[in-house]
Formats: sequence, C-alpha cells, structure tokens
Amino acid sequence: MEEMQKTVELLSLWDKCVEGASGAPALAGPCLAGNRLNLDVYPDGCCHFLRLLKEQREEVVQVEFLRLSSNDCLIGTTLDSLPHLQHLKSLVLKGGHARDQFGSCQRGSLTSLPQDFGKLKCLTHLDLSFNRLSTLPSCILRLPSLHVLLVSHNSLVALPEDFGCLSKLTFFSAMKNQLTDLPQSIGELSMLQTLDLSDNVLQLLPEEIGNLHNCKELVLSGNCLSSIPDSLANLKSLRELHLHSNFLVTVPASLASLPNLSRLDLQNNCLRAVPAEIQALPFVDLHGNPLGETEPSLQAGESSARGLRKLSCRLRKHSFPVTSEGCKVVLPCDIHFYFPAGAVSDPLRIQFRVLEPDPQWVKLRHHDVLLSRVLELQPHGVKFQQEVQIWMPFVQPRMLHEHEVVVRTFSGQSWSDLRTRVKQKRGLTMAHCSVLHFSWFLVVGRLVQDECEVPAEGTLLFSRVDPDIKVIFPPGVTEEPRRVKMQVLHVPAEVIDEITANAGCRASPLLCLSQDSLVDFLNPVTIQLPLPPGITGLNLDQLRLRLLHGDLEGQTWDDITSQVVLKFTHIYVMFEVTHFSWYWLWYTTKSYIEGIAKKVYERLRLYQVNFIALQRKRDPEQVLLQCVPKHKVDPVLERLQNRYQGPEPSDMVEMFEGEQFFAAFERGISIDMDRPDCVDGRLSFIFYSHLKNMKEVYVTSPVDRKGQAVKGQVSFYRGAVPENIPEDASRRRKGADSLWLATLPIKLPQLKPRCDENPGPLCGFSFPPLNLGNAETGYLTQANLLSIARRVGSDWQTIGLNLGLTYQQIERIGHNNRDDLDKQILGMLFSWAQQNSEDPDCVSKLITAMKESGRQDIADEIETIIDLGRQKYSESIRRVGLEQESSTEDSAIAMM
Repeated sequence: MEEMQKTVELLSLWDKCVEGASGAPALAGPCLAGNRLNLDVYPDGCCHFLRLLKEQREEVVQVEFLRLSSNDCLIGTTLDSLPHLQHLKSLVLKGGHARDQFGSCQRGSLTSLPQDFGKLKCLTHLDLSFNRLSTLPSCILRLPSLHVLLVSHNSLVALPEDFGCLSKLTFFSAMKNQLTDLPQSIGELSMLQTLDLSDNVLQLLPEEIGNLHNCKELVLSGNCLSSIPDSLANLKSLRELHLHSNFLVTVPASLASLPNLSRLDLQNNCLRAVPAEIQALPFVDLHGNPLGETEPSLQAGESSARGLRKLSCRLRKHSFPVTSEGCKVVLPCDIHFYFPAGAVSDPLRIQFRVLEPDPQWVKLRHHDVLLSRVLELQPHGVKFQQEVQIWMPFVQPRMLHEHEVVVRTFSGQSWSDLRTRVKQKRGLTMAHCSVLHFSWFLVVGRLVQDECEVPAEGTLLFSRVDPDIKVIFPPGVTEEPRRVKMQVLHVPAEVIDEITANAGCRASPLLCLSQDSLVDFLNPVTIQLPLPPGITGLNLDQLRLRLLHGDLEGQTWDDITSQVVLKFTHIYVMFEVTHFSWYWLWYTTKSYIEGIAKKVYERLRLYQVNFIALQRKRDPEQVLLQCVPKHKVDPVLERLQNRYQGPEPSDMVEMFEGEQFFAAFERGISIDMDRPDCVDGRLSFIFYSHLKNMKEVYVTSPVDRKGQAVKGQVSFYRGAVPENIPEDASRRRKGADSLWLATLPIKLPQLKPRCDENPGPLCGFSFPPLNLGNAETGYLTQANLLSIARRVGSDWQTIGLNLGLTYQQIERIGHNNRDDLDKQILGMLFSWAQQNSEDPDCVSKLITAMKESGRQDIADEIETIIDLGRQKYSESIRRVGLEQESSTEDSAIAMM
C-alpha cells in the first residue's frame, strides 16, 4: 500500500512537470545555459530537467555537463532519459543533499543504473557518490571514454573481476565503502593516476597493484591491512602513499627507493620496528605507532594497561584501528577510550563523530539537563569480549544536590542510563562508564535515582537526597522480585509564593516512584514524607493538608487525601499505596489545589533566560546572538564588553530544556539564507541550559542604503516545544502573538566607499605576489590563481571549506563581497593562499580540495599547470647545463 501511494505521488509530480511544459503555469526554475545544467541545487531538479527535455529537447540533448541530486524523488524516472544525451561528457548523480535526523548527509536512492547508460560513448567523468550501490553497475564497464569515476560513500562490497577493462581511467575513488579485496585486473588500469580506497575493510592487496606505473597518488588509509605487497616498489611515478590508520606490522624497505615519492603517511598503525631506509625519509609520518615497544607479556588471567599503544586522533581523522593487543585512544574533543587486551579478537576499525543534540531524537526526561554533545561510535551492535571504558568531558552543572551526572546511550529505539562515575582525568572532570556495545552517547544531569530490588520478604528504600523520605515494603508485597526506583525534587518556597501570590501555601519535596512491573503490589506499601516546611505536629491543622497524586508526565494532579489514611508524627506523614507514581504533600487553605500544583510543577521545569544581541566594535555587521540563563548574564556581558557593544539584554523570558527558538532580523536587515541553520529566513536555535546557545552571523541590508545608517532589529520567536510539556503550556503558545519572545535593536553604520569605478580583477585586494609550491613539485602564481578563479563559480564555499577555511571565514568573505561573486571567489582563494604560502604541500592540498568538492575539471587544470611548470623548470636546468658544456668545448677549441 505504501509503495502504491509513493508511486501515485511521483506520477502526480511528473504530471506537474508535463503540465508546465504544455502551456499551463510552469515551474519556476533554471534555464538552459550553454552546454551545462547544474540542477543538483534545486529540490525538484529532476522535475526541471524533465520539463526542459520536453520544451527544449534539441538543446538539452546537446548538454555536455549535467549535475542532478540522487536525493530527488524523480531520479528513477530521469535516469531513463539520460542515455539520449549522447554528447554528455560529465555526469554527477550525487546524494548527500539532504540530512537525516542525526545531521548526517542522507544517501541518494540509486542502487543501479539502466543498461542503456553504456551508450554514453562521450562520457569522461561520472560521480555516483553518496548513494546505495552494493555492486558496480555493469553498464559502467561499457563506457569507453571514462577517465574519472567516483563511487565514494556507497555500500560496495566488491569490484567486478573485469574492472580493468576501463583502460582510460585516470582517477578512481571508492572511499567509505565495504570493499574487502580488489580484483587482480586492477593492475590493468595502466593510465590510472589517482586511486583512493580509504575507509574500507581491505585486508589484502593483490600483487598486480604494482602494475599501476602511472599512479601518482595511492590512498589506502582507514582499512584493515596488516601488510602491503613488495610490488608497490614498482610504482615509479608514485608521489603520495597514504597508509595511516591500518594494522600494518611491517612495511617493505623498498618503498624508500621510489624516485618521486614525496609523502609517506604511516600514522596510527601497529609498527614496532621500521626499516632504517624508511625512517631516514624526511617526508615519512610515523606518529601513533608503538615504535621500539616490546610485546606486553601478561600471566594467564592478568590484564594490565601497561604496554598498550596510545593513539591520538587528529582533527581530520574520524576513525582509528583497534587490535587484540588493546590500546588507549584520545580524540580531539578530549574523549578518552581504553580498549583492554582481548577486547576484540580480529582487527576492527572504530569510526566516531560528535553531533549537535536535536530534540527530535534526544529525548530528555523531566528535570534532565544536557551536559554534552552526542558522541556516535561505529560499528553499532558489535559486541566486545571485554568492557571498553569511555571518559566523556561535560559542562559542570550548576545544580542542586538532588542531581547526579550519568552517561546515557541510545539503542536506536530508546535511551537508557549507564552506571557512571565522575572522575578527574588530566585536569578535566569526566563521566566514566564501561560498555560492551557501541552506539550513541551523551552526558546528562538527572534527578538522583535510588533503587533496589524488592524480594518477597520485603525491604526498605531510603532517599540519598532527603533521608527523611523512605518507602517500606512489607513481607509478601510481591511474588517475584522487582526493581523499584525513587527520585526526589525539592520545591523552592519562592516558586510557590510566586505562583500562589503569597497565599501561605507550603509543599513537601516531590516524590517520584516507579517499578519495572506492570502489576500492582500484593500488599500496601508505606511511604513516609516530611511535613511541609514550618509545619510540625504542634501547629498542624489536618484539614489544610492535601496529598496529591500525579501521573509520570506531570500532566494531571489529583487530590487523593480522602482516599488514603494519613498517619502523623511530630515531623512526618505516612500513608499506604499499591501502585507508584508522583506524590506531593501540600499545606494550604485553598480548597482546590490541583491547578496550582500543575502551575508550580510547570514552573520547576522552566528556565529564566535573557537574550543578548551585540555587535563587534571593529566590525558592526558581525552580530553575536545568545540566549543566556538569568544567573549568567552579568558574567557573560563582562567577558564580552571589550570586543562587543550593543543594547541591554532583553527582559526575562522562560524556556524549557530542549526548546527550539528562532532569531529573525527585521526592518531592513537580513542574513545569508543559505546557512545550514537558517529556516525560512530565521536562525534556528535549541535551548539547552548548560550548553552555549550562541551564534555569530553577518548581517546586511538588502535595500539601497545610499550611504545612510540602517536602524533595524532582531526579534526572537518560539519554535517547537518539547513533546512532553504540560498541556496548558502548549495551549498558551499557539498563535502568532504568543510566539514572540523579545526584540533588540541593531544599527548598521554608513557604508564605506566601494571600488565601483574601473574595478579590476583584484579590486579590494592588496596581496603581495604569490608563488605556491616549490621548484620540484611546481609553482602556482598569482596569474594561475586568477585563471582558476574564473572556473570556480558557485562552488566557492564548498571548496573553501575543503581547503580548511572555517565557516566564519567563508561567511566573512561572502559578506564583505556580497554583491560580487568574482570577489568572493578571489577572497577565498587568496585568503587560503596567504595562509599556506609557506606550506610545500599546499598545491596538492588545493588539488585534493577541488576533487573533494566535485570539481575534477579544475583539479585537472591545476595538475596541467603544475606539469607544464615542472617541464619548463627541467628544460631550463638542462639548457643551462648544455650552455656550460658548450662554452667549455669552445674554450678547448680556442686553446688548440
């Protein structure tokens, strides 16, 4: 039924495309420009393509460069039309344009290709990255002109045996798949220059890989290789060999004889000894290896942390290897691991990433506070033979004594708490736990939880938070043992006074009881609570005492005073129950207390916060927005006052932990709508009381300011609230007016004069002459960068991020040159060039960034420039040598 409904939806969307082509209102979208169609940036790009194919068929079939998103729901229908594009040279069908609930790039829907794809005889570049291919489509092997093939981020487990028939292939990337071995025919790719097989599960390499005589870059990092074949020494053209994060125990000394090798990365392997020839290479990287260490010798049954190798993962590494020897690992975010010897029997690669918490899947319980971001560890579900220890740093909570710190893990269905200890490690306060499986982990502060197992003989449970609270289980209370849990929450008197307008109401601590059984107790259980503050047996008026019972979500409260028998002592009240929930003792003159209790309970879960909007003194168009808990406002402002200025904080508002809110710039001020955290023109935030709810953005005025200052504002609005907030709170937050929280003024100063007259290609730039690289690897000059910049286009932000520029740097460049795409591109390229002018590997990094950004065409152009430069350099050296030799001969003849 679901498949039928999906088919109907696709047909409906296709009808819209056809309708747009037949004279009815057409879809707004791109137009065909020259021989290129870049449709992957449009959410309905396939629909646009089908419309253009129907309206302008003669022009579309001449297209040579086409980009589509495989996340598009019409990609299947579109594939059948692509073989008609007989002139197609470059085809990009990538996924990754959508994100899942964890913030990860969502793979496209491609699992195969039509057989007719083999008819694209002109196709030289094919990118199928971020899809769901488990096998390489056979039609690809019939593409005679294919030079570049990218199938990274798929699910390939093997390559075809006749893969070597792609004789013209010069670039092949299959990173982040599940390849376990390679076909012998891979050695037939005689023209291959770049081979990237990183982050797979390769255990062996065929000897035939040594036949890739034109290979310049071989990337095998992040696999399960314990050895490499000696035939790699035959790769005389090889310049870079990446073998980091494997299980290598030895490397052949013959690698040192490779004449063009300029980089050998052997980090994070199991190398205890390395040939002297390899160690002598100036460009080899051996960090993270147990060099010089001996095998740890342990007696039977003995385990020790001594002798374990230590791995320090660098910022760009997202995985590390673990062997049966065990190891210690430190991630860049100060998360520590200890894998004891024998935790795994076979080599295993652990992948990790740190995610921003999203309330859609990070479900906090009542009165929880989030203290860390989410750590994901893969592979999920693999069981270790011994417990692995994890240390996670967290934000020190400003909580009352009834809270405790725990590590919480997600099974894919629900969250559960792990036994946690708080320890000091290297000056950091960390949450320590032990696990047998990897999944998702975070640190939270929860109400202190006391628990015990109740046997048939009965038992007694005390609260660590308030020893005056206890639960007595008499004999015969249960037939089968069951576990019960107790949590206690104190209620500040000022909160009750605020809600009740000082009506003299008092309340005891809130008591929450729960159990792992759905069956009521066989005999009544006795609960002891302290009398509300200021009330004793001497001044007690029993008619003013109310016992309330609440559900576990705190949505409803019922007065059960008349349903139980209350027994009093001088300072306690005792009563009996047969099932568990929330219990709350009130002392009041009001006859109806349930509504008041509900408001007080809601108030206990709210945080009082203020919003601040400050502008950087040196750059007023850079605005800092932050939601700050009330008690932190003064320290935050004091810390920022030297660099920022702005209005006073907003009035106090109340928010729930995990509540979404938005910031909207108004009255002539706007921001970049392409930001990943921008929703309908508004910045999206999630409020977590102990994490930084802060963002810095560049603002601009979309209207013609004519040199005048602009007085605008930023307003804050509520978004989605947590699912389990009280019903009254949800009802009050419906409607446009109730979503508004606060407004703060923002003022943009007068615009500085811009270079509008005779703008040259470097208007606004004053960089000194550049020569990137070196004589041996080739130079890139300022003129070369200008030539490259002309081809970058709208991909400049992606390229900048892959070059290592921060998102703030990219945003600053885009803002400062917001009206000129050429200047944005030049600003990005020259900013990177200035930062890396002393790096001898900067040219290779630029080429890699272009490839990672899907711009193989620019990468090829740079390599052509570099090769040409090297040739000229070699020719000049030879020419100088010949001139010297000729002058010597002339001198000899003269002497004769």
